[in-house]
Amino acid sequence: MQEVLIVGGGKGGTAILKILHEASVMKVIAVIDLNENASGILLAKEMGIPVGTDWRQFLNDTVDIVIEVTGEQKVFEDIRDMRGKNTVIIPGSVAFLISKLLEDKENLIHQLTSESFKRDLIFNSTDDGMVGIDDQGNVMLYNKSAERMIGKDQEDVIGMHISDVIPESKLTTTMETRRTETNQEVVLDNGLKIISNRIPMITDNDEIIGAFSVFKDITEVVNLAEEITNLKEIQTMLEAIIHSSDDAISVVDEEGKGILINPAYTRITGLTQEEVIGKPATADISEGESIHLKVLQTRRAIRGTRMRVGPKRKEVIVNVAPIIVNNKLKGSVGVIHDMSEIQSLTQELDRARRIIRTLEAKYMFEDIIGDSEEMMIAVEQAKLGAKTPATVLLRGESGTGKELFAHAIHNASDRKFNKFLRVNCAALSENLLESELFGYEEGAFSGAKRGGKRGLFEEANNGSIFLDEIGELSANTQAKLLRVLQESEIVRVGGTKSIQINVRVIAATNVNLEKGIADGSFREDLYYRLNRMPIQIPPLRHRKSDIPLISETLITKINQDYGRNVEGVTEEAMNKLMNYHWPGNVRELENVLGRAIIFMNYNEVMIAGKHLPQLENTSKRHLKEVAADPSGSLKDLATQVEHYEKNIIQKVLEQNNGNKTAAAKALNVSVRNLYYKIEKYNIEITSMK
Repeated sequence: MQEVLIVGGGKGGTAILKILHEASVMKVIAVIDLNENASGILLAKEMGIPVGTDWRQFLNDTVDIVIEVTGEQKVFEDIRDMRGKNTVIIPGSVAFLISKLLEDKENLIHQLTSESFKRDLIFNSTDDGMVGIDDQGNVMLYNKSAERMIGKDQEDVIGMHISDVIPESKLTTTMETRRTETNQEVVLDNGLKIISNRIPMITDNDEIIGAFSVFKDITEVVNLAEEITNLKEIQTMLEAIIHSSDDAISVVDEEGKGILINPAYTRITGLTQEEVIGKPATADISEGESIHLKVLQTRRAIRGTRMRVGPKRKEVIVNVAPIIVNNKLKGSVGVIHDMSEIQSLTQELDRARRIIRTLEAKYMFEDIIGDSEEMMIAVEQAKLGAKTPATVLLRGESGTGKELFAHAIHNASDRKFNKFLRVNCAALSENLLESELFGYEEGAFSGAKRGGKRGLFEEANNGSIFLDEIGELSANTQAKLLRVLQESEIVRVGGTKSIQINVRVIAATNVNLEKGIADGSFREDLYYRLNRMPIQIPPLRHRKSDIPLISETLITKINQDYGRNVEGVTEEAMNKLMNYHWPGNVRELENVLGRAIIFMNYNEVMIAGKHLPQLENTSKRHLKEVAADPSGSLKDLATQVEHYEKNIIQKVLEQNNGNKTAAAKALNVSVRNLYYKIEKYNIEITSMK
């Protein structure tokens, strides 16, 4: 027996309830109306039928028919959206008319032969077709909508036998069986599909006097079915796309239960469909909270969350977003990325970046290792200098990373897509350096190329040029470099014509330029041009807190160069490295680690103290001073002033527990100047901590 839900307990709902109860061919499971005192609600209570104010609690997949007689289009659309695929809805207009006809069936029986009834406008004002026959099967009622659907005029049909008008109507069968038939699909002679409801007309004396049919064109329903078919095709296509994706995807419903996963999900998590579909969203989590449930609660996407999933505790990154349709939350979809794959791709990317880097600017600020205060100040100054076209002077001992800074400054500037050329001023003779820097004209000297040659300044036009060991330039070359910095132009060797250039100069030195000015080996005017943006790079002994991080990076590099798999440094070895003076700075540290790795056995993965060479804390500068003046006597005034200045700085640093910023404030000098003095006098900071 089919189950019927009546929505609307007014006059129409009451009439339909009476007819269905009398017919006993369908089971009314509930009557719904917002008015608890509606006539249909009261009648249902008398009949023992459940009642309510919300139809949603009664609508499920077992309901066969929903009769909506509220007359509200919104209620009809809501029921249509939430019904099951096998549930049929009788629209309010049809149900109302049917109920109206059934309620007034006694009047209709008496009025059926009346000419005035045939012309009643109520039947001609509806879009549903209506046909009524008498007990002989002759057509007595035929409205305008029936005329339109069947294709025969009313004047020609009235009085004819129904089998001659609509052979497929089965109204005569309805009279014979005395049973109401609803939602019967009929195909007319003209090919039109209709849904027909057939009702026998029976008097109080149980006498059959005819039958009545209300039918509706189901073209709209067919179109809706086609749309559903298209949606199913789209669903199939989306499922195929999801299953072919290399990204692991999981989908849960609004209750947080799994409804879809793809093969990539199974591959990463190790969980099958049986272990996930229909199960709570927490079923795949081995460590962490369910992001699906968080998204369902907040209705907001959550991205980049790390967790572990599956029996193998796979480390993954999860992105989850809510599924919202017509402002209703339908569930959430998550995309899972395998961290091991991401790490592998990251390593490959880093390797590719190293390969792609040419002999021009190879390094960036990210390659500068260290988080000590001294190094952070130098890096921040370099980043600031990179954003300006000013000449940068990098100062620091050999091996502190001046060239690395030069590369990073170029790559962080707006010239990064242009050339970056490097010149070691101490590696070339004066004549060769001059011709390399400024170029030469044809015939400038013996062996000069025909047509001359462009110099490095011309080659680096719109780019940057790094002049290392700038303190080793000859006086003549210094004069030409000063012209470049002042006038932004050069003159080739053997030429007279000035050539305009746009080059960013980055200079570096490990010597005391001020002392060079004092003894006349370095031009004072060039010094002021170069020293516009000075950056003091601290030696390794002044930033020993960076040694562990630097060692880790160097070990990775040495492993790649030597084909080894060393994992790190033991605590004993690290203490040994931290207690050393490092006169050769990072270059010496790389040498020590490389030597240790070379002599390690292949089954050893940690650098121990036994692998390190003997490291003696002897200041190279102190040895030079002792060698130059074994007696230690202070001779000239300048030396005595420097000695006195060194003692004052040491004392103030001790008073401030090695805090350079506080010491600079107490001495009323800039932090940069204090760094220079500390480097100049080789003042040990670590001994004051």
